[in-house]
Amino acid sequence: PDVSETTRIPRPPRGREEVPVQLSRLLDAHQIIIRDCRELARRASQIGDDGSNDLVVSQVLRTNELQVWFLSEHLVNVPLVEAQGDVYKPPKSA
Repeated sequence: PDVSETTRIPRPPRGREEVPVQLSRLLDAHQIIIRDCRELARRASQIGDDGSNDLVVSQVLRTNELQVWFLSEHLVNVPLVEAQGDVYKPPKSA
């Protein structure tokens, strides 16, 4: 099967999305990878596969944790937007 068809990361909608929505989706994708890496590292440790554990933790997990931090810092001052399917809705005025 095609890798893109077996992923746990949802496909983005077709068409244009506002930047904050794109960044939020990217942040969610990194968090999915982090969760799966932690489970994989835990399993590798349980069966004594230290090489795989080290690879997952040092190369994949830490890289994605850094990306989450980086993206989170950029989202701090971004105005809230709401995505509903393929439709962008600007924030409601106060």
